[in-house]
Amino acid sequence: MESMVAKITQIILSPILALIVGVFFLGLARKIMARIHWRYGPPLIQPVIDMIKLFYQKGVSHGRMFDLGIVLSLAGSVVVVLFLPFGQMCPLSSSGGLLVILYIMLLAPLGMALSGGQGANPNISIGISRKLILSLGYEVPLLLVLLAVMTRYKTISIVEVVSAQQSTSWSIISFPLFLSGLSYFLILPAILGIRPFDIASAPQEISSGPMAEYGGKYLALATIEHAFVLFISIALFVNLFLGGATNPVTFFVKMLVVFVLGLCVSAVFPRFRIEQAIKYLWKWPTLLAFVGLIITSGIRS
Repeated sequence: MESMVAKITQIILSPILALIVGVFFLGLARKIMARIHWRYGPPLIQPVIDMIKLFYQKGVSHGRMFDLGIVLSLAGSVVVVLFLPFGQMCPLSSSGGLLVILYIMLLAPLGMALSGGQGANPNISIGISRKLILSLGYEVPLLLVLLAVMTRYKTISIVEVVSAQQSTSWSIISFPLFLSGLSYFLILPAILGIRPFDIASAPQEISSGPMAEYGGKYLALATIEHAFVLFISIALFVNLFLGGATNPVTFFVKMLVVFVLGLCVSAVFPRFRIEQAIKYLWKWPTLLAFVGLIITSGIRS
């Protein structure tokens, strides 16, 4: 009975903590980027203020799929959060593995594409096509990275991967997986959708792309979805290559370091064109991930 109560508590608490961390990162990103540009910037709680304001504003729906698409995207992100260890919390630790996480992560861009497609706005269509092409670009090296990790630790369980690192050393500093970890870090800005991979939104070009027709509660839900994506992408890196953590505080600190490093990259690079992004993703990150997989397989054999 106690284990059931603990499991239910973790199922409720994990998405809440993930949302808090993701929203904090959204506010921190705006603050850090402002300071880099020699501006003061908005307060850290500005995303919370914006979401509260948006939920009180009227939003216009363009159809049933417009509503269901963003719900599908949010549901997929929440389920992924339940699979990811956050300190010692992992409600669905025995229900799936890394490949399941990879599959469910595809629901987020798919849901946003279905929702935005109902808006019948040319900017949305351009943004959706860019987002799906970009997803195809980083999914290839990401799959190679996951295969290398599963080959190295002989398991598909992310919990067992974290446990193995805690008993030995972090994957990122081990010889077989160093190249795989470097590949993941190189594609991390693309997964997060930050510069130089903010191609799908590109406010100066296509008026925020898929979110061009969002307003009110729809825009608030899209912001929440973005916060979940931030958490999932960075938490997955921390669990796979930085040994996870034994408590949520240490895990958050590791996530914070990775996120700030990603922002430093974002601050100095201009936006790629879509063909430049795909060329980059299928060149260096894919090459490093492929070589890392070969080395890992060779050492295992």
